[in-house]
Amino acid sequence: MASAKPTEYAGHPAIALQSSDGARATILLHGGHLVSWIPAGGQEQLYVSPTSRFGEGQAVRGGVPVIFPQFSSRGTLPRHGLLRNRGWRHVEMPTHGQHAQAVLRFVANDATRALWPHEFEAEITVSIIGQQLDIEFAVTNTGEASLEFSVALHTYLRTNDVLKAQLEGLQGVKYEDNNTGQWQQQWGDVTQVVGEVDRLYHDAPSTLTLRELGRKLAIRHAAFTDVVVWNPGPQKAAQLDDLPEGDWQKMLCVEAARVIDPVTLPPGEEWAGMQTLIAG
Repeated sequence: MASAKPTEYAGHPAIALQSSDGARATILLHGGHLVSWIPAGGQEQLYVSPTSRFGEGQAVRGGVPVIFPQFSSRGTLPRHGLLRNRGWRHVEMPTHGQHAQAVLRFVANDATRALWPHEFEAEITVSIIGQQLDIEFAVTNTGEASLEFSVALHTYLRTNDVLKAQLEGLQGVKYEDNNTGQWQQQWGDVTQVVGEVDRLYHDAPSTLTLRELGRKLAIRHAAFTDVVVWNPGPQKAAQLDDLPEGDWQKMLCVEAARVIDPVTLPPGEEWAGMQTLIAG
């Protein structure tokens, strides 16, 4: 039977999901942060650094951080915005058949208004069954003025060896190289990690595939227009004190995003985007 139950992760409050077929996931209340997804009969698909910091004000290294309303340092807010290092609330919802689902909500408060003077409600919905994970992020403008935001689901995918992994589906897509600030176009169909990779692909296809020896992962998005592909490489990773030496080879970030053309949301309106992962 599908279930969503309170639990702890690294000593912090979380929600444990289990679908009727055995798929499992764990979501921290801190950041509305998905930290584990194990498909039915499968293995962990997400990377979380064993030296990550947890708790109020800390940003977890790994899993699926929620980036809103600013991407990276593209603006005046703290890096990656306001939600990934604050507490969320679990919303009790009825189960839907064999799926296991959890909804977490964050409502604008004095701390967020001091940095970003807007009224909003954000929800992250995680649903699992079989080999599939759906993550939906939705935001409602509860204020009296329009608001503009960028958003991303900063998904850290586990890899056996990122140097041997191949991401397929981005041939012909233009991207901004965040290391140089220059725009380029990808010519080959396969994206591979050779040193640091930090790319923001615009108008990206809705389906990509990550392949490794003996493993395939379909990566889909809806309502997001961009895809971020990131790996720090050995030199940048050495500067990250919450990433063990060599662990940059154990992950690749493939992020559903809306950055190049931010969302403008009128009062009373809602925007929602979804990322779906299917293990194969």
